[in-house]
Amino acid sequence: MAQKEVQHELSVDRYTLGLVGPDQEWAGTVADGGVIRTHTPPACWGPMITPEFRGGHEVTRPIRVENAEVGDAIALKIKNVEVTSIATSTGSMIERDGAFGDDPFVDHRCPECGTEWPESIVEGTGEEAIKCAECGANASSFGFEYGYTVAFDDDRTVGLTVDESGAADLANRADDAMALPENSRQHPILLYKPSEMPGTLGHLRPFIGNIGTTPPVEIPDSHNAGDFGQFLIGAEHDWGLEDEDELAERTDGHMDINAVREGAVLVCPVKIDGGGVYVGDMHANQGDGELSLHTTDVSGHAELEVEVIKDLDIDGPLLLPNEEDLPPISKPYSDQELERGRQLAAEYDVDEIEEMGPLQVIGSGATINDATENAFERAGALLDMTEGEVRARCTFTGGVEIGRLPGVVQLTMLAPMDRLEDRGLADLVRAQYDL
Repeated sequence: MAQKEVQHELSVDRYTLGLVGPDQEWAGTVADGGVIRTHTPPACWGPMITPEFRGGHEVTRPIRVENAEVGDAIALKIKNVEVTSIATSTGSMIERDGAFGDDPFVDHRCPECGTEWPESIVEGTGEEAIKCAECGANASSFGFEYGYTVAFDDDRTVGLTVDESGAADLANRADDAMALPENSRQHPILLYKPSEMPGTLGHLRPFIGNIGTTPPVEIPDSHNAGDFGQFLIGAEHDWGLEDEDELAERTDGHMDINAVREGAVLVCPVKIDGGGVYVGDMHANQGDGELSLHTTDVSGHAELEVEVIKDLDIDGPLLLPNEEDLPPISKPYSDQELERGRQLAAEYDVDEIEEMGPLQVIGSGATINDATENAFERAGALLDMTEGEVRARCTFTGGVEIGRLPGVVQLTMLAPMDRLEDRGLADLVRAQYDL
């Protein structure tokens, strides 16, 4: 784990084979205040159908951040998100019997010869195209229950689902259409050429689905969250965990929150020295909840500015979304609203109006209710509040939104600025919302 030469600007073009953790080779070291640039491959479907992968994504190797130590946090300021794919395929999944052990995302095996994590080759197109290099059997763990192929306009503002001929054309040039980076090792999902619901037009708004810091235990990248991580508890493969206490080591990088996009700031816990920032799983669009469990996976460029926050000691991510992505009740107050508030304060003898700023606390768990409880606990620890106060402030000035079913949420509130000052977050919040 070398790569300690500090660079102010670091470009990363190497990826893991589906794992995150302290055993992964470092991509390099970026300065505190420096910039990370990546060109990431698609996640989810591509790695899912490539049996060499140990997890469901293909994310960057971890990046050490100068001065980041265990107990600190790293603010990732997302400066640019740019889709490079011209099309993708997605939909709801089915699992193929015999092609895995405990977990179809993790412990792949050839259903014919039994080779574990077999090398694979592509022969033709369609759901039978991924072949075991040892015996020639279909070695992919997944197919589509209901699938569709989407082509994007040049500006990546809209996507249109195509018919059989369009899907077949894209399958025949799948690598180029997906714009797979040179060092990517996945098979492109366009090969499967699904073509249901043709002629459906969708709005595009790209974001990053799996971004954060490295956990202190080695786990599949797609399972670095409290919901997908449940599949690791009791699993017999190499990355199985004993219980929820071991899963608590996660850093919740796999959020699938569509507000983690250009202009947002994500604050991540540091659980290994250097932080180990990683990036992947870019999506062209997604509705709240990611109800199919998968969405429009794409290759894309991302640019992040990093800032170490000393001694913040958080358990999971915090998000400062773009103001337009906040619930209306959580947006900063206008001058007119503040003036009306001062009038009410004078009428009812209230000494002063609290200065507050928007904040989202990410929670994850086996279910949405578990994820919300996790967010309550994290918010209470961060802001020194009882659960009752957290619930009250979120009811009056915020709420809870679903990032992904079954269990990732954004808990939003207008947080008292003095509490944010105490935790070293006030300057970030003021800068993000021009307070």
